[in-house]
Amino acid sequence: MKANEHNFIDLIKRQKEEGILYVINTYGGLLNAIVRKRLFTAPDRIEECMNDIFLGIWRNIDSYDATKGSFEGWAAGIARLEAIDTLRKMKRELETVSIEDMEIPQEDSSFLELAEQELSKETEEILGCLKPKDQELFRRIFMDEEEPEEAGEALGISRDNVYVRIFRGKQKIRSKFGERKRA
Repeated sequence: MKANEHNFIDLIKRQKEEGILYVINTYGGLLNAIVRKRLFTAPDRIEECMNDIFLGIWRNIDSYDATKGSFEGWAAGIARLEAIDTLRKMKRELETVSIEDMEIPQEDSSFLELAEQELSKETEEILGCLKPKDQELFRRIFMDEEEPEEAGEALGISRDNVYVRIFRGKQKIRSKFGERKRA
């Protein structure tokens, strides 16, 4: 039986190749244009996507309802969704990089040392406005990341006094160096 605009859907439902060949010949240009519009950055994926579209039409022809719209619109919807799925697959492939393909940069130790020295000088300058005991408290809490209670206990300062010293120390630093503006 030769496929035409009246019987191609029935042919596809009966798994007859003539039906899908009719779709390819009649609607292939439209579906290709839809796919090319979305996959313009990956022309090597267009043919695969087109094959998936025709396979989707072949497998899902029973979900087509002529009362809800034209076959052309239904097929175009499948093409749009398949193109979007292809883009998602490409995105996942880009996000998944093989460890062998990665190039791990080597750290420049001289730059790191210089940066640490500058940071250390700046930190000492900032802490210089505090009393020695408060300087040690700030170092322990903010640089060594000790809990305030632990740092206070090590320095012989009560828990409440630790928080008072932190508050007053921050105020002193802000008044001397000014509060940095947040972007």
